[in-house]
Amino acid sequence: MKIVVLAGGTSTERDVSLSSGTKIYKALRSLGHQVILLDVYLGYEGECSGCSAGLSVFEMEKDWSEGISSIASTAPDIEAVKAMRKDGGKSFFGPQVIALCQKADIVFLALHGENGENGKVQAAFDLLGIRYTGTDYVSSALAMDKGLAKDLFVLHHVPTPAGVCDYMENLQKKVPEEVPFPVVVKVCSGGSSVGVSIARNEAEYFAAVKEAAKYDEKAIVEQYIEGREFSVGVIEGKALPVIEIAPLAGFYDYKNKYQAGSTIETCPADLPGEKAREMQDVAEQVFSVLHLKKYARMDFMMDKAGKVYCLEANTLPGMTPTSLMPQEAQAIGKSYEDLCQWIVDISMKDE
Repeated sequence: MKIVVLAGGTSTERDVSLSSGTKIYKALRSLGHQVILLDVYLGYEGECSGCSAGLSVFEMEKDWSEGISSIASTAPDIEAVKAMRKDGGKSFFGPQVIALCQKADIVFLALHGENGENGKVQAAFDLLGIRYTGTDYVSSALAMDKGLAKDLFVLHHVPTPAGVCDYMENLQKKVPEEVPFPVVVKVCSGGSSVGVSIARNEAEYFAAVKEAAKYDEKAIVEQYIEGREFSVGVIEGKALPVIEIAPLAGFYDYKNKYQAGSTIETCPADLPGEKAREMQDVAEQVFSVLHLKKYARMDFMMDKAGKVYCLEANTLPGMTPTSLMPQEAQAIGKSYEDLCQWIVDISMKDE
């Protein structure tokens, strides 16, 4: 198959996306597919005769992952990335991206964060007739907006921490009375724990809102759940084994997620069978409530009393060397390559 792996972009999760994309690209090539790896924003400036006639770009002897660095301990400088576009970056899609995606049998979306996971790329591809991996534009938008997702959780009795979602200008004026300290402040439509803080008093709260305001116009102020953290992948509505995440220091922030050795991950998680099944049931419920398709991953906290809370859904889960979903697939005997092929296969099915 001819496959474009689409990564990069202009979100705060750009580096994570490039890491996911590189690993996916190498896995699919090892399976014999004709694969190219593209940065959705920077595009491809080289010869593109395959877009019309002659040698196909998919057949070129080229390592498309060459030069892509690993994930730094802090989020990337997006303004510096935007300055790299020769055309000024008027379109989100870089040079020749659309043309190459239209030539592929399928586009493997390795995008994370803004635009990649909020449904905009998916909607554009639907209009252009481009097949892609993962869920559709509606469910992408629902899951990406944590305020909307929380409203749906509450409506459908999904256990989730109490919280309020509001514009930064309102949150900067006063502490929400609905949620007592300690609280978690996080951007409404972000990921990878960028702009996430734990606040235990008013001073920390206002500092947290100021930090979150760098990344979004809205934020969620949410009940802080002290306990153990878990994640559950779901593929075609069926849950994978539960994985537990235990950072060696602090909480599961950007550094602990992507710097090897920062976190201990255990899969299957050390949980009683009924508690693991409860978490899997909730993950499958969320998959249905948010109208998700193909695959996704749900994040959880369990407090000291054993109560389970679903935090959010990730519609394009990370596929980096430290990511969770590949470890869950490994627990049922699926290698990384098997997981990538599985995702391609289910995404090639007609609805």
